[in-house]
Amino acid sequence: MKFFSRKQSAILIAVILLLALALSAWAIGKTKIIRYGKGYRFDKNGWIYVHIEGKPYERGFQHGYLIAKDLKEILRVTKFVTYWNTGKNWEYFKKAAIKLFAKKIDQEIMNEIRGIADGAKKAGVNVSWQDVLTWNVYYELLDYWWPNQEEGKFSEGNSSGRGHCSAFIATGSATADGEIVMAHNSWCNFTMGQFMNEILDIVPEKGHRMFMQSLPGYVYSMTDFFITSAGIVGTETTIGGFKVYNPDGSPEFYRVRKAMQYGNTLDDFVKIMVKNNTGGYANSWLIGNIKTGEIMRFELGLKYYSITKKKNGYFIGFNAPIDPRIRNLECSNTGFADIRRHQGARQVRLTQLMKEYYGKINAEIAKKILADHYDVYLHKINPCSRTIDGHYELDAREFMCQPGRPLPFQPRGTVDGKVLTTALAKKMSFWARWGNSSGMPFYAEEFLKRHIQWEHLRGYLKDRPSEPWVLFKASER
Repeated sequence: MKFFSRKQSAILIAVILLLALALSAWAIGKTKIIRYGKGYRFDKNGWIYVHIEGKPYERGFQHGYLIAKDLKEILRVTKFVTYWNTGKNWEYFKKAAIKLFAKKIDQEIMNEIRGIADGAKKAGVNVSWQDVLTWNVYYELLDYWWPNQEEGKFSEGNSSGRGHCSAFIATGSATADGEIVMAHNSWCNFTMGQFMNEILDIVPEKGHRMFMQSLPGYVYSMTDFFITSAGIVGTETTIGGFKVYNPDGSPEFYRVRKAMQYGNTLDDFVKIMVKNNTGGYANSWLIGNIKTGEIMRFELGLKYYSITKKKNGYFIGFNAPIDPRIRNLECSNTGFADIRRHQGARQVRLTQLMKEYYGKINAEIAKKILADHYDVYLHKINPCSRTIDGHYELDAREFMCQPGRPLPFQPRGTVDGKVLTTALAKKMSFWARWGNSSGMPFYAEEFLKRHIQWEHLRGYLKDRPSEPWVLFKASER
């Protein structure tokens, strides 16, 4: 038997020690915990995990302090794309946010918003509560209020059709164990979607604990994937082509936060969301109660809403409304049955997959569905805007006969994946994958070299390398 020489053995031991040290440093870096008061933060596989608790201002301060640098970068990017897409600067929309909404938000949530701003300042980032308010209401302002202003009618704005997600919720005879399975991926312009990487655990002084996907500096989810300690789980898909808006109501971010924190039942969620509705961020909500196994599709427009509940079966979300009143009287050009477009194509494909896996749906199948790249228009595997895992960045859009957005090869599409089951939700836990539901990476420099029409986004687009699925849990450390 041949043995290593003494010199070779020494070299081998040194290499092993160096590798061990490197691996140890990598592991420590991945699990480093930053604390402030009762709040803490750690980063994991592309996600920012933030836990906050206590009174409104206190928990807001924890949040702001822990994500201060992220919020600074978010505002840098957002201010640029806001002006580029609308011709109006951040201050214009900030004044609108204060005028429209500052007096319509109760003291609890306003104190949390003020706490976020002050916590960020404590960490060395100059941000005002007005900035934080504007950030929380940003999508409603840009996608709903602004297009209904005279100047906004001439601008394509930042909305890109208001189609943001793929989702489903299933229960009873549709799932492997007879209990709820819920899945969702977020679609967005990459300049905004690249910040949807916060896992937020809120333990409020009053009301229910909330565990959700969110964005740094938000008091709600926005991507809308959440669990509450009342046993309510929820997600949604945005209603495309929605045209009406009531600026006299309360903003959507505030209503859904209250619905999560204080809703005990599915009916409570509806009641809170309908009251003082603006029509902003109009959604097809998919909500479940893990205590009863009941699921609900709640489509909320402005004047119209509809509710369907069941204990056996499923609901899908694909950015077009089922309710004929919302689809015809409050929307235009929804793409409901047009399989050249992402709404119609995903309606078909999600229905196919629900039928294929009916009675077998569990967490692993849900992950597989979110990663699906089958194009029902071309009848082949083809990652593009028409697949459940959406890729506008790969799509020439050559089959669209009308002008408009999203544009060919637009940096937009799926930036994540999330899955939960009743068993996981009982533990305040869910699976999440950052970057893309199928794991396809996005590299900004490579994209910009191929598509120089987006050169203005250099320095604002970020890489999203392939990441694995990760199981997150409330109070995780």
